[in-house]
Amino acid sequence: MNREDMILVSVDDHVIEPPNAFAPHMPARFKGREPKIERIGERDVWVFEGKKWGYMGLNAVVGRPKTEYGMEPLSYDHMRRGTWDIKARVEDMDANGVLGSICFPTFPGFAGQKFQAHPDRDVALAAIQAYNDWHLHDWANAAPGRFIPLCLVPMWDIPAAVAEVKRLSAQGVHTISFSDNPAQLGYPSIHDDYWDPLWKVCADNQVVISCHIGTGNHAEHASDLSPIDAWITSMPISIANSAADWIWAPMWKKYPDLKMALSEGGIGWIPYLLERADFTHRHHNAWTGSNFEGQMPSDIFRKHIITCFIEDRFGLANLKDVGEDMVAWECDYPHSDCTWPDSAELLWEDLKHLSKDTIDKVTHLNVMREFSYDPFSVLGRENCTVGALKARAKHVKTEPMLGLGGAVPQVRKDGPVTSGDINKMFAAAAAESAL
Repeated sequence: MNREDMILVSVDDHVIEPPNAFAPHMPARFKGREPKIERIGERDVWVFEGKKWGYMGLNAVVGRPKTEYGMEPLSYDHMRRGTWDIKARVEDMDANGVLGSICFPTFPGFAGQKFQAHPDRDVALAAIQAYNDWHLHDWANAAPGRFIPLCLVPMWDIPAAVAEVKRLSAQGVHTISFSDNPAQLGYPSIHDDYWDPLWKVCADNQVVISCHIGTGNHAEHASDLSPIDAWITSMPISIANSAADWIWAPMWKKYPDLKMALSEGGIGWIPYLLERADFTHRHHNAWTGSNFEGQMPSDIFRKHIITCFIEDRFGLANLKDVGEDMVAWECDYPHSDCTWPDSAELLWEDLKHLSKDTIDKVTHLNVMREFSYDPFSVLGRENCTVGALKARAKHVKTEPMLGLGGAVPQVRKDGPVTSGDINKMFAAAAAESAL
């Protein structure tokens, strides 16, 4: 096997919703109330129900030289077209050798937090359904075989959430975006039976619960003076607290076919988490009362929880302790951790020592199985390899694009960029957008 033979499916990418995403799909009684883009100076701002949000291109820095990375592009003009245009996205995937992709939302929040918090529940539900219809029909289905569609659900209304899963799973949607810790958003804990109807409908329809980092628990900034590098370093591992909570949650006993994914969390930390979880159970279950019915916490994790990595040599060297049957790769396009356009080259260096069977598992077979994704039947396997995709993308320009513009931060002359610097940038942009 060589690099060109790999088949790459990414379980964590992002889409910048285009300006016209919502209007065609909003029901007639809410026409005019859908989220829309307004231009304020050089900034494109999302407007919804009287509120405005700038920084709409959350880390959409793909294609820029790293010296021009900033927290945000300010408008669509400041972004590579593949961030929001479906034709250009597929071309960028081809150029990167990537066959398939799961794309999390941007403006709504990775789990739809802006809609979840909206006080008018009727218009919030309409916005969620409009987003889902856009994502399925205008994004995923516009490029057959290339995307694993993902939907949002109204967390405040479980019957409506169940109905939405049924509606969309009947159309081929097999994953929902959900908070890694809904209690942090003011909803019941995952240990509460409030969620049982949602878990059941997901299990019954082979729908994976995809939990992206930052949708509940957040990586904390150590201090305003801390280099932003420290926060970026610990951000993926911040999902470990949620991972432990999910291991001990009750839904696995009730719905043994249910699966979830920890999105953008990496895998290198997992062996110790599982070792510690098993230690905790052996040493403490006599007084805590936890009961895994003859299994260990690590068994629950490896059976039910999908994990993913971008670059993770330690994790790949310890797949035995991670569980290679539930590991997947991610690209994270168009965020600043993204390895585009060199994903295949970098990934091959990290996993070329593994067997072909293991490489196939972590690059695409695990994803195809768990997310009910079958691109080969649409495209033909021979057209899905890194080599085949790159061969048809020779016209795509992948050189760094200089001077795209936007909120490129000025690096402090007396030291590194700090968490405080970035927080000030966010505050200033939010104030400007609200004008």
